[in-house]
Amino acid sequence: MGEVQKGLLAVIQKLKGSVEQELRIVLLGLDNAGKTTLLKCLASEEVSTITPTQGFNIKSVHSHGFKLNVWDIGGQRAIRPYWKKYLGNTDTLIYVIDSADKKRFEETGQELAELIEDESLTGVPLLVFANKQDLASAAPAAEIAEGLKLPTYRDRQWQIQACSALSGEGVQDGMNWICSQI
Repeated sequence: MGEVQKGLLAVIQKLKGSVEQELRIVLLGLDNAGKTTLLKCLASEEVSTITPTQGFNIKSVHSHGFKLNVWDIGGQRAIRPYWKKYLGNTDTLIYVIDSADKKRFEETGQELAELIEDESLTGVPLLVFANKQDLASAAPAAEIAEGLKLPTYRDRQWQIQACSALSGEGVQDGMNWICSQI
């Protein structure tokens, strides 16, 4: 690249704001909460055939001038002890809940509470996606927020977002919130 091109690129970047900023986002939640469907929705990929995640998936999603590197880590009970190994340098934690699986609300609340206590997540913004709102049996996001005791999380910014990863409804609203926190 010639000096003129480099100079022009620098001017364009200053006018635009800056070079695209990269963020590390960790996507967690119990198995079958819809994490991989959500990740595929964010990446505008087909969501008709999803299998349980063994290990993790990583996708880079571009939004609002940010490159979001999203780590989707399996939620099966056997994998959960390894979640903490992925938390270093996390810019935002996305926690996904199956809003229709009321039998597991207590379990998912305990897992989230343990995560929030991890020192590598101190002050890290938390976005909770209350997923599967397209199902008639889904609990409303406000009820889930109370059940998870989100209002007691005073050491960080948090948001709960009702969504359907299958239809995409509400997903972009959550991503807009993440980008507004940076």
